[in-house]
Amino acid sequence: MCGISGWIDFQRDLTEHRSTVDAMCDTMTCRGPDAGDTWVSRHAALGHRRLAIIDLPGGAQPMEAENGQVSIVYSGEAYNFTELRDELRRRGHRFDTDSDTEVVLHGYLEWGTQVAEHLNGMFAFAVWDSREDKLLLVRDRMGIKPLYYYPTEHGVLFGSEPKAILANPLAEKVVDADGMRELFGMVKTPGQAVWAGMREVEPGTVVTLDRKGLREQTYWKLQAIEHTDDQQASVAHVRELMDDIVQRQLVSDVPRCVLLSGGLDSSAITALSGLHLASSGEQVRSFAVDFLGQTENFVPDPMRATPDGPYVRDVAEHVGSQHQDIVLDPDTLADPEVRRATVQARDFPMGLGDMDQSLYLLFKAIRQHSTVALSGESADEVFGGYKWFHDPDVRAADTFPWLAAVQSQGAGYDMLDPEVTAALDIPSFIADGYRTALGEVPTLDGESDLERRMREICYLHLTRFVRILLDRKDRMSMAVGLEVRVPFCDHRLVEYVFNTPWSLKTFDGREKSLLRHATADTLPQSVVERVKSPYPSTQDPKYAAVLQRQVRDLVKADSPALSLLNEKWIAESLQQDPANIDMAARYTFERALDLSVWFDIHNPTVKL
Repeated sequence: MCGISGWIDFQRDLTEHRSTVDAMCDTMTCRGPDAGDTWVSRHAALGHRRLAIIDLPGGAQPMEAENGQVSIVYSGEAYNFTELRDELRRRGHRFDTDSDTEVVLHGYLEWGTQVAEHLNGMFAFAVWDSREDKLLLVRDRMGIKPLYYYPTEHGVLFGSEPKAILANPLAEKVVDADGMRELFGMVKTPGQAVWAGMREVEPGTVVTLDRKGLREQTYWKLQAIEHTDDQQASVAHVRELMDDIVQRQLVSDVPRCVLLSGGLDSSAITALSGLHLASSGEQVRSFAVDFLGQTENFVPDPMRATPDGPYVRDVAEHVGSQHQDIVLDPDTLADPEVRRATVQARDFPMGLGDMDQSLYLLFKAIRQHSTVALSGESADEVFGGYKWFHDPDVRAADTFPWLAAVQSQGAGYDMLDPEVTAALDIPSFIADGYRTALGEVPTLDGESDLERRMREICYLHLTRFVRILLDRKDRMSMAVGLEVRVPFCDHRLVEYVFNTPWSLKTFDGREKSLLRHATADTLPQSVVERVKSPYPSTQDPKYAAVLQRQVRDLVKADSPALSLLNEKWIAESLQQDPANIDMAARYTFERALDLSVWFDIHNPTVKL
């Protein structure tokens, strides 16, 4: 998977700044624990940390071509690299390794800035071409792999994560009002990176830097295309795509596994993986996260009607996987060192609370057995799986659907200090972002009002909401050196299903009709009939009680994070009975603790 970093400066002699280049690269050690190196010339420096997945002895980076005139640092996987290598060989290219990195490098030599259009996979890479003094920063279509950059007076800094850029003295650790709005708004604005002056390479985009300056070029975006397949053909094509995608993403020179929650998405990936691996005599390995006593004491709530445990067991038995549950207790979840690790991984506060901690701990446990894991992430965004897709009131709301769904349950911004709330004006920020996003949605002539609205909702999820979840998945997994692959983000599947009419997406009167019918033959009936349930969250009141104690200590220590939060709201939350803390208080505790850790790690300057 790897982590990349770099520095281009057309005025400085970077050979005199190798220690800074090394420091930037060293921040990516968690992403690439297997090896690391830097390449430095007068005006360009590249850093790479490697998590070896393909061609373990031959994929070292930075990698060079054209007698050292062209260099690359690459993160991710190109699942079609074998076919591309054959094509490039026919075009006269010679290869010294079996790695996909060398294929991408030669792809650049053959196709230039169009190389990304030839790749199927998840990737973020940088190419420095000294023949033209030109840098290319390239990111995959869905934004699975992260890539940030920070323009400077005479060049640019870049890295897989903000921490690589912030390790350079040229980058100021400032978060302005726009950055704070990103933290609290639950809407990921394309290109916005929270830290002032820093940008994120947008999905499906190439950023080019030369002596003339920075330029952006979009090579992929969702388009509206008429869908001509009937129901049977649509289901068959989804299955055909899924078979091909899973088979491609199982390719690895290191141990691999699947993430299993007992929902339709992860169960489908597990079942298809089991079928493909069984053909070569291999047993699929699966892992699930669970909480101590969750199944026995589960209480249905508006988001989750059933616990995961029984369905996980049904799938593991049906598929015949080598399965392991990772069971977490409240004290482990609330461990301050675990919280610190998750905030350190994100470089931001404002995560998803215990769902981040449990994901981190799940990945940490998996990493003891496997280096690659396949996930069911993003199927809900692709196929329309969330409950709010099917709620007429939420669909009609004049805002992002997931926010309408949360606000209907009473969530708001009461946790923020009133002066901060006024300065940020988050409702206007959300409204502006919503209008901008709607203006991007491609349309087809003749669509009904319902079909047009559902196309809008699907687009919002695929370009705004899913990126929050993909970032979370990437940070928590790479913090422990685990590569997580997301088959449902294959651009061929995304394009096809995006253009499938809503009436076909829900032809059986339920969510994710296409996926359910495309994979039903591989699944136990219990999972086929199960109602959508999101990633699990602990219901144990002991967890909230531990958080309450930690926040009480935070108040005594007078953490700088408290200046952003509503002291009255916190005080009232601290007065609640520890055995009966409500979700609003728990939400406040999580945010306060995350902010405190963030201030301790980065000591940011907040300018509102």
